Amino acid sequence: MTIDPFLNRPKLGTGTKVAYGFGSVAYGVAFAGLSGAVLQIYLNQVLGLAPLVVGTAIMVSLMADAVIDPLIGQWSDRVRTRWGRRHPFMYASAIPSAVLFFLLWHAPASLSAGALVAFTVTLMIAVRVSVSCYEIPSNALTPELTPNYDVRTTLQSYRWFFGIIGGTAIILVLNLVFLRTSAANPLGVLNRAGYAHWGTLAAGLMFASVIISTLGTHDQIRWLPKPAPKAASLAVTLREMWVTLTNPSLIALMAAGVLGGVGGGVREGLSVYLYTHFWALDPSQYGLIVPLSALGAIAAVFIAPPLARRFGKKSAMIATFLASVVLGAGPLFLRLIGVMPANGSPWIMPILIIDGAVGVTVAIIGFILVGSMVADVVEDAAVKSGVRSEGLLYAANGLLPKFTGGIGAFFAGVMLTVVHFPAHALKGTVDPQVMRQLVIIYLPVTVTMSLTSIAVLGFYRIDRRTHESNLASLKDAAAAAIASHGVEAVEGGAPGVGPV
Repeated sequence: MTIDPFLNRPKLGTGTKVAYGFGSVAYGVAFAGLSGAVLQIYLNQVLGLAPLVVGTAIMVSLMADAVIDPLIGQWSDRVRTRWGRRHPFMYASAIPSAVLFFLLWHAPASLSAGALVAFTVTLMIAVRVSVSCYEIPSNALTPELTPNYDVRTTLQSYRWFFGIIGGTAIILVLNLVFLRTSAANPLGVLNRAGYAHWGTLAAGLMFASVIISTLGTHDQIRWLPKPAPKAASLAVTLREMWVTLTNPSLIALMAAGVLGGVGGGVREGLSVYLYTHFWALDPSQYGLIVPLSALGAIAAVFIAPPLARRFGKKSAMIATFLASVVLGAGPLFLRLIGVMPANGSPWIMPILIIDGAVGVTVAIIGFILVGSMVADVVEDAAVKSGVRSEGLLYAANGLLPKFTGGIGAFFAGVMLTVVHFPAHALKGTVDPQVMRQLVIIYLPVTVTMSLTSIAVLGFYRIDRRTHESNLASLKDAAAAAIASHGVEAVEGGAPGVGPV
């Protein structure tokens, strides 16, 4: 007889919340390494692949990952083990994700151009899939650890905090340690050996964070939902997936992710190009901007929960995303109209750091709230479908942004090709008119995508009252099942009361 997982269980402690969030270090490190900001420069400027080839390779890897992720989510929803549904995947991902990430940055120098493309695409796909085997089940724990509308925001805050800190720290180490310009390393950002040493360090950090987080939440397995094993035909399974994936609020989040993902892919792919050749910064300088800006992640952890309680998740999320768009485009637009100080001015770094810190703060608050909003879709979908599909929901929400992020990386390559950006370009060697043309193309594309994405988020419909109603409906359904069949657990059951 399966006991209702949200009744008579201990309150979540700070240690559990910290351990849960710490696992996102692995995702932050992998995301930083696989982002266009690092990978585009490495493949194009270090390994010598053409920009369009690089953009296409990144897009292909993201598209493959986008196809596989829902399968991982659905698998983790369906599996039943003595370690629950999520933890077996989390444990199993630790070694493959670390080893594959290590190999990505150690491409044999003897490979031909074609073999190099095949090597990097294969490794990128393998890394993304192995990391997803941790990230999707781990993310699915947010609604399973608590049904509380506000505590879910707190859990997502911890995830984003550690994800940003991990990604930021590893980028800081890359730029200030492994790629720093010196007499022994005049190439700086073009130092192939530096990337290899950095990949080794990053792989070890990924392994450690996954293991520590999974062990740190292992004692919660006894309290997690334990849906009864359910043999279902393919037709029934597809119907349940259809009902879940066509939830109107989920569609709003996914559609916004499509639009935002394209703009994000373009921004990531061109960020180092802009720092190096538009703002004339060295790796040691923009290597400081990223971590100092990421201090906003710390502020976001403390701001997001009370902001959501005061204004509601959707309203707070839309307001913060709007602010992030303005802040992200501001310095580039001001430079185009001649307001920003000239390159080399002592004001450039403070302006970019402050703008970045505030921009990151509001953006991370928005992403924390989106993650919490996805958690609330779980019960809304369960009311309609009769099943809990946390893994599928989080995989689906992350699916299209990955797909469109690849499209964004491809478009970044297209933009570099259109302006005839030179290969192996060192700082100070690119015609300023080339960079001005790049920014004139870049700004309208990214701002339009972001604003349209925010507008679509307005169609999300789950607020606190709706969430509490969904929890009550599921509790009533579970009670009716017990009365009718003498069982104490149903596939969609998740009561709306209990510890938080």
